[in-house]
Amino acid sequence: MPEIDSIAQGLTGELKKGRADYLEARFEESENSHITYRGRVVESVGRSAASGGNVRALVKGGWGFTSFNDFTGLNKRVSLAVDQAKAAGHGKSELAEIPAVTDSVPSSADKNPVGIPLEEKKKLLDEFNEITWSTPNIQTSTIGYSDSRKKIIFLSSDGSFIAQERADVTLRLTAIAAKGGEVQQVGLSLGSRGNFSAITKIHQQVKEMAQHAVDLLTAPEVKGGEYTVVLDPVLAGVFVHEAFGHLSESDFVYENERMKDIMVLGKEFGGPQLNIIDSASDPPGLRGSFKYDDEGVKAVKTYLIREGKLVGRLHSRETAAKMGEKPTGNARAITYRFPPIVRMTNTYIVPGTASFNDIIADTKEGIYVKNWYGGVTSMEMFTFSAGEAYMIRGGKIAEAVRPVKLTGNVFTTLKNIDAIGNDLDMNEGGGCGKGGQSPLAVSNGSPHIRIRHCLIGGK
Repeated sequence: MPEIDSIAQGLTGELKKGRADYLEARFEESENSHITYRGRVVESVGRSAASGGNVRALVKGGWGFTSFNDFTGLNKRVSLAVDQAKAAGHGKSELAEIPAVTDSVPSSADKNPVGIPLEEKKKLLDEFNEITWSTPNIQTSTIGYSDSRKKIIFLSSDGSFIAQERADVTLRLTAIAAKGGEVQQVGLSLGSRGNFSAITKIHQQVKEMAQHAVDLLTAPEVKGGEYTVVLDPVLAGVFVHEAFGHLSESDFVYENERMKDIMVLGKEFGGPQLNIIDSASDPPGLRGSFKYDDEGVKAVKTYLIREGKLVGRLHSRETAAKMGEKPTGNARAITYRFPPIVRMTNTYIVPGTASFNDIIADTKEGIYVKNWYGGVTSMEMFTFSAGEAYMIRGGKIAEAVRPVKLTGNVFTTLKNIDAIGNDLDMNEGGGCGKGGQSPLAVSNGSPHIRIRHCLIGGK
């Protein structure tokens, strides 16, 4: 993609003229395709391409930002961002120092997923749809597939010039069963860092998804109350991302006095076996992985909780400077139309030593919950809907029950984790939303974990 390379090179001198305390620009070229189904019918098929850029300026603590998809008159774009920053600035500009970087990072995908013919993708999705609809009592279904390939060039007045390419694939399926006035649904979400092969051999999973939706029509409902609950890696990963990860984003902490009092470094939030990490660098190759964030900061592994204590949080260059901490490479923007804000990458609970079988065998009575369907968080309170639920009786998984809702205070819940498995698994099927920027590619994960005294909603 030579065009934006040359355009970006032409702007490097303009950014170094000292017209602001700091200046940066991002240029982006992208292509994507999608296929969606509603029921048996293909609802939408498309392929598109886009290009654009933005300039961001910092003057006396005030930010200016302008985005564009017309690359003529870029010096005027710089002037506009600077003028906006001057109008907003009334204090001191604070940015954590980072080294200037010149680098080019190729995509890790084995091939461009957008370049795979739409006919080939549709054929695969037709197979999934046929499996779903061949299951008796399926009332309707949905499929949403999308892929993308993107090149982003970042340059700054500090002297950085970074080109990064990345690809992305996501697939979401839902089966809805109905009979005698009862309706139940089960979903399946998958994704990869651009490797289409990650979704090509899931026929058995699709079959199990559809059958489980039907089985739930006759499953009993759990009586609400306090239970010992074992979470699978998918639901535990969603919990750590939604209920705790967002509280670790430093812009949220910095702007909220109550969170400042709660999220104090060194405070104990769990037992010594609990470790939580956010990292775009390790493990590599996940949907939330990258080498540099959208401020040119190199990705690092950030411990949020180590041996039960809060030891870190996620930063942009500005929040790191304001809070006297190190930048973590967590400033991310969903497209060139938005400025970067503090976001998670790959967030997970570090595995322990217990096997899944040992955790179940050591649980006399409780509920085993898998997958997830939705949820809400408000400050430290959360409610999540599990996609599947099974009773645990006498140390064994027993009958399936209707999906349940888990509710509680995240800090109390973290302290109630008393067993952490050795079977870390990362879920790459979701997307994160914040500040009007959604869905951002992330992944989250965990081994199986056990939580005592978890409030379960039921009949």
